[in-house]
Amino acid sequence: MNVLLIGSGGREHALAWKIKQSPWCDQLWVAPGNPGIAEVAEVLSIPALDFVSLGKACLEKEISLVVVGPEAPLVEGLRDYFESDPLLRQVAMVGPGKAGAQLEGSKDFSKQFMLRYGIPTAKAITITPDTLPTGLAYLKQCSLPIVLKADGLAAGKGVLICQTLREAEAELRAMVEDQKFGAASSKVLIEEFLSGIELSVFVLTDGEGYVILPEAKDYKRIGDHDTGLNTGGMGAVSPVPFATPAFLKKVEDRIIKPTLEGLRKEQIPYQGFIFIGLMSVNDEPYVIEYNARMGDPETQSVMSRIESDFLELLIACGNKSLAGKVIKIKNEHAVTVVLASGGYPGEFSKGHPIELTPGEARVFHAGTRLRGTQLITDGGRVLGVTGMGHTLTEAQKQAYATVSKIRWEGVTFRLDIGNDLHSGPITK
Repeated sequence: MNVLLIGSGGREHALAWKIKQSPWCDQLWVAPGNPGIAEVAEVLSIPALDFVSLGKACLEKEISLVVVGPEAPLVEGLRDYFESDPLLRQVAMVGPGKAGAQLEGSKDFSKQFMLRYGIPTAKAITITPDTLPTGLAYLKQCSLPIVLKADGLAAGKGVLICQTLREAEAELRAMVEDQKFGAASSKVLIEEFLSGIELSVFVLTDGEGYVILPEAKDYKRIGDHDTGLNTGGMGAVSPVPFATPAFLKKVEDRIIKPTLEGLRKEQIPYQGFIFIGLMSVNDEPYVIEYNARMGDPETQSVMSRIESDFLELLIACGNKSLAGKVIKIKNEHAVTVVLASGGYPGEFSKGHPIELTPGEARVFHAGTRLRGTQLITDGGRVLGVTGMGHTLTEAQKQAYATVSKIRWEGVTFRLDIGNDLHSGPITK
């Protein structure tokens, strides 16, 4: 089978690495890819939002399955474009259409969806420029801290946790009036702050059948001990010790099943990933957000723990034959540490030569490119290093031993990925 994977980050490198292991994979192309991906697949210099060129490539290269990595092509309607073409609609795709991608593309839609189907989530109201006075009045009634969420896509940066009323009022004005996050904040959710421990659960579904992938915990803040600014993610760990079988059964019964049933009731076809960002509050799961794709850097840890032929599961998803499929998970721990450019998530420079000495841990490329034969930095998050081990400690040691061998000017990374999980029992 010929497969096209869309995307260029660490998530896509991990997916490409896993897909390529399958005996079902004859040829794997990735668009637009990166230098790390080019080591395991053929890359096509086609932007992820160039639907016309992606469609032509599928026909020219006799692609049977398209796997969509990032959210933007989904929200913009890549599946819808393919389904509108008599030839392209024959190509199976892992990734929802525009209607399903609203789960991620609109925080307001997803919140109302959760409320309609009794899915546990935080209380919230939605504010527009016309209802800004209502929002400012509502803030005065809220307990601190207060969460503000841009309705649309904001590159993972559209969620603010405000510690004071004054800060919340100023940020709400900046988001709604000044469009701090562009069109993404033309609507803003004012949401109740939930106190607990975050984790992510990932589901692959064809709309009827589903498999639950290994859960993960990511680390959003730039600094150790969860300090500093929010980022796209500075590390991820899988499994998560407090995600016991009993807790995950609650997630399946109270969240996954009602979500899929809600999509069916609203006649929204859905073939792809559902990323469920959760908060465990006194061992009870609440949904913080949905995403219509896998997470980054969680995918790097999750793929490293999957023993099954993952492409076989993706094919079943694309062909609507996922019911009854079983996924095998390695009884090992995975720790991913992200190496970022100095200054990230603020201003940072690109083009720094990378000294990449191999280690035991696996290195996934995110923001890299080649200058001639020299690998250089080309983004905020540059590399993800994934260590494996029979224990969390072993996985941490392997990851950080390899991290210590990688150098470029200004490189920054957290030193505490996974440290907070040592206090609980390891149940996986």
